[in-house]
Amino acid sequence: MEIWINPACSKCRSAVDLLDDEGAEYTVRRYLEDVPSPDEIRAVLERLGLEPWDITRTQEAAAAELGLKEWPKEAGSRERWIEALAAHPKLIQRPIITADDGTAVVGRTDEAVRDALGR
Repeated sequence: MEIWINPACSKCRSAVDLLDDEGAEYTVRRYLEDVPSPDEIRAVLERLGLEPWDITRTQEAAAAELGLKEWPKEAGSRERWIEALAAHPKLIQRPIITADDGTAVVGRTDEAVRDALGR
């Protein structure tokens, strides 16, 4: 199991605390420092069953600078979104937990983190 975190994020710290409390074995990836490649983002999206716009933090300054709210959310724009996430990792929703069964969850709630633990 791997968890993508930003240590400054309270949701990330809560998820790590819950994983620790449950005795889970996991690897931490500080994704702002160890930036995921477009291929890694594609793989995580596949595991999540989501599209890139589903995991984009549109309230970030970089999102406004890029005009993301105006970008089409359609198959033809998918790669553009993925490239933006790779170029501006702060736009990636967090924390993302990749479960041992090959799936993933966005662990913003205790329930989502526990869901990942049960996989």
